[in-house]
Amino acid sequence: MSDFYDLRLSRRRFLAVSGLALAAAAAGCAAGPARSPAQMAQRVAGRQDRPVVVIGAGLGGLIAAAYLAQNGFPVTLVESHDIPGGYATSFDRAGGRFTFEVSLHQTAAKSGTTLRVLSELGLAERLPLAAAPEFAHLVTPELELTLPAADPQGCVEALARLFPAERESIAAYIRELTQVPEETARIPENMGAADYISFPGKFPLLWDIRKLTMAQFIERHIKNPRLKDLLSVYWGYYGLPPSQLSGFYYAVATGDYMKHGGYYYLPRSQALSEALADTIQKAGGRVIYENAVESIELAGGRVSGVVLAGGERLPAQAALADAAAPTVFGKMLAAGAAPADYLAKLTAYRPSLSSFIVWLGLNQEIRGRVKGYGVSLSAGLSAEAEYEASLAGRADQVGLGVALYDNLAPNYSRPGTSTMTIMFVSGYEPWRRFEADYLAGRKDDYRREKERVARELVARVEKRLLPGLSGMIEVREAATPLTNLRFTKNPQGAIYGFEQSLDNAFMNRLENRTPVKGLYLCGAWGHPGGGFTGAMLAGRDAYMKLMEDWAA
Repeated sequence: MSDFYDLRLSRRRFLAVSGLALAAAAAGCAAGPARSPAQMAQRVAGRQDRPVVVIGAGLGGLIAAAYLAQNGFPVTLVESHDIPGGYATSFDRAGGRFTFEVSLHQTAAKSGTTLRVLSELGLAERLPLAAAPEFAHLVTPELELTLPAADPQGCVEALARLFPAERESIAAYIRELTQVPEETARIPENMGAADYISFPGKFPLLWDIRKLTMAQFIERHIKNPRLKDLLSVYWGYYGLPPSQLSGFYYAVATGDYMKHGGYYYLPRSQALSEALADTIQKAGGRVIYENAVESIELAGGRVSGVVLAGGERLPAQAALADAAAPTVFGKMLAAGAAPADYLAKLTAYRPSLSSFIVWLGLNQEIRGRVKGYGVSLSAGLSAEAEYEASLAGRADQVGLGVALYDNLAPNYSRPGTSTMTIMFVSGYEPWRRFEADYLAGRKDDYRREKERVARELVARVEKRLLPGLSGMIEVREAATPLTNLRFTKNPQGAIYGFEQSLDNAFMNRLENRTPVKGLYLCGAWGHPGGGFTGAMLAGRDAYMKLMEDWAA
């Protein structure tokens, strides 16, 4: 993610470009002073008498609860799992011989806004990081290509060696790609009406691409079909193919990674989640594990409390939900609590793709035997065809992401062992037929299919990347969209919240302030969306919006 995701340009705010904003500008309205989370809290009277419940301990919920606790609000964080983090977690196998990362490959840990959030919470210097050794390592049936980390010009050179006739187009494309996060970093945090009016002139690139898909963004400069396919190889990290994915969402994240590099939280992403949970508790907040919120109660149209699965009622003047928006509004709230048009909008948005992941604990050290850390292994299809294969769960045709963690950090695994994952983004439909039996505990057919897919993925990696892989495996685990559904309760096992389609991204993304007074979204299903940075910034934005409303 990038600096834009400090949420300065929500859809509601951007509508100020309309005639109403023109009138305000004529009246001399200007941007207000930017305020820190602590300064926002100071504007709220009676903090100690304003209890808040945060629903879900994913990164967004952890961040929101940490801000609330540190700024003197009585906050209770409720999590159904027995550990914090959501997808930012890890698990042990073979008596702790292997510790597997649930989801993280790399994140924009050193982008301006991520550092700001962690600095505000006092964590920026406490979390060790490993820098990804490359921006990308691509393996297709035709070629193997490494694009260097934090080196846009080096990426130009590497691509131009393969496509010398396209050098100028490649340079122009990468220049524009890295310009997107640069422009977003200059957007004022607290925009006034005059800022909205001048936006197209001050930020011409952002204005130009606001309605473009990823494919259209790439095609502004790149015409060669083979090169376009190569540049589209990372569509899976955003959950939609180039023809459907928001061009802004793609560019702001990819441009930031290309310019500043990707990072990994050591020893696993669980360290980030545990640090946040510890911050909440040390500041006086309460964290409840292995329980769930059954309902959100309202009084006079406002949040008044939440009821837990065991019947306990927690009083609350606000609820911040790091949970799936369809679940919050479809199951936790009583019928009629939210406006019909808002519910219709939620129904129109689609959950993102899910994932199929294989974790491998190997009985030998393989560091350096395969090039790259995060390897993108292509079956040779176009991005659009790969997307269709992902929807259908065709494991022989999908693009794979292979993470060789020991190429990232020398001491990642125990001596004499190695750790790797193989994953692809998966549609839910291939697994829907097992859903009823799976949830009822009848898993024989499901396990046979999971085993078949896992074997096929290992065979593909063994053939293309690491000969002899199957003979090195000491531990193998796999997770499907149904696994994600079970642990996160996300509809269809979604891993990115709602899709980042043009009607729900950038200016149009679903806001974290909801029409129910006192209820806010603070995770991947709101603004700005999924991913580690997106979820963390959603937590901050939900906190800031609550402060704005309470200080009003």
